[in-house]
Amino acid sequence: MAKVLVLYYSSYGHIELMAEAIAEGVRNSGAEADIKRVPETVPVDVARDGGFKLDQQAPIATVGDLENYDGIVLGTGTRFGRVSSQMAAFLDQAGGLWARGALNGKVGGAFTASASQHGGQETTLFSLITNLLHFGMTIVGLPYSFQGQLGVDEVKGGSPYGATTIADGDGSRLPSKVELDGARHQGELIGMTAQKLFG
Repeated sequence: MAKVLVLYYSSYGHIELMAEAIAEGVRNSGAEADIKRVPETVPVDVARDGGFKLDQQAPIATVGDLENYDGIVLGTGTRFGRVSSQMAAFLDQAGGLWARGALNGKVGGAFTASASQHGGQETTLFSLITNLLHFGMTIVGLPYSFQGQLGVDEVKGGSPYGATTIADGDGSRLPSKVELDGARHQGELIGMTAQKLFG
């Protein structure tokens, strides 16, 4: 049975919810899924004062964990159209895995969130996907087999490059049913691909 790691960073809980939906989709495919998060780099008092969600249940990952999985799905909120510094700092430590080719041929995917509809979701997804491609991984996005990302009847995330959600400027909007369904769909496709390659 293929094993997939859903690895995320979430300041306020939006990406945490999306990670749970991705993992649910992976499990629906018959593959195993673990959810882990990257270490917080912001001092605890600053995070507390900033309203960060500090009670997340997912264990902290180590870089060495990555090679133990057949698939890795990265998720982080958008920071000015790019990857959060916490996720970037974690991935920057994976040079040894890259040098050994330890992740070559594994399955990868990405998901994100932003405050606004045009807040840099796709550039963040591409930044995550670029890391995965440098690691030699095969990318699975969120194709239009997920029809929920089409239409303008409501505000919704979603991109062929990966599942997304829109949090609003004050973080008050949680992922919608459509956005969580998109994350599940992407997770299921990633799990199915990992199963075909490694199951």
